[in-house]
Amino acid sequence: MINGRTCLHVVANGTMTGQRYIDEVLLPHVRLFRGAVGDKFVFMNDNATCHRTLAVQDCLDSEGIQRLVGPARSPDLNPIENV
Repeated sequence: MINGRTCLHVVANGTMTGQRYIDEVLLPHVRLFRGAVGDKFVFMNDNATCHRTLAVQDCLDSEGIQRLVGPARSPDLNPIENV
């Protein structure tokens, strides 16, 4: 899973809240990658509302996940914006 393609994660039905982001993305997927990569793992979110909640920040802190903070509007740094 680390040295190749991963499964597509589809979020269906409803709004992505901070808690839902924690339950469906951070804990099952990001924690797994962080464990596989180790201390050099750096995680980058965009500035979506669900990414900025206090619960998400607390979760990332409690998991020891280092974050890369980007500017508020950065399409050049977010490859998916150009697809």
